[in-house]
Amino acid sequence: MKPKAILIDTKDNVATAFQDLKAGDTVTVSLESQEITSTLAQDIPFGHKFALSDIALHEPVVKYGEAIGLAIQPIKAGQHVHIHNMESQKGRGDK
Repeated sequence: MKPKAILIDTKDNVATAFQDLKAGDTVTVSLESQEITSTLAQDIPFGHKFALSDIALHEPVVKYGEAIGLAIQPIKAGQHVHIHNMESQKGRGDK
């Protein structure tokens, strides 16, 4: 069975969808000995991220084992993670 999403690093708090996913879908991602199951709170488009755990306001969004941005609002497990609720901290030029 083709996986619905991928977990890239065991430190990540987001996974990336391999296909369009629907709110209510249950998705399991695994890497090494870690396995996380999430019920999606929102539709997740192909290639987009969803939270594997709650991410508090101003906490890092972690993908590839590194912070790729900060939450600009609280993000619940299973929610879509994108520019509407996170801000990149890479390459901004103002830091």
